[in-house]
Amino acid sequence: MTVRHISTGSPFEDQIGYSRAVVADGWVFVAGTTGYDYTTMTMPETIEEQCRNTLATIGKALEDAGSHLDHVVRVNYILPDKSEWPKCWPITSDVFARARPAATMICAELQNAEMKIEIEVTARLPA
Repeated sequence: MTVRHISTGSPFEDQIGYSRAVVADGWVFVAGTTGYDYTTMTMPETIEEQCRNTLATIGKALEDAGSHLDHVVRVNYILPDKSEWPKCWPITSDVFARARPAATMICAELQNAEMKIEIEVTARLPA
């Protein structure tokens, strides 16, 4: 099996020991991604901005892997405050309008208090 690792340059990847994405056997697995702007290591205040940043980071990782957001088959949303989840719906429904992946929203504490959403996806490589 050939495995390829994708990095976004986040310092967390080295500190914790993970890859943003792993490509294996026609699949792309994108690790839990949060709303940081990784060029400035700043976190927006609103969940909407964090959701947009998170999905942009995931989109770039998928592109680097040879896939696309339209090829996502599974998505997990993790939020510490479930009452904020509806604010993300317009964003996620727009981004995944074509893919329509199976999805789950989970409530859990995240690594840092400033994090309002974490997203992980599984995608296929195009045939």
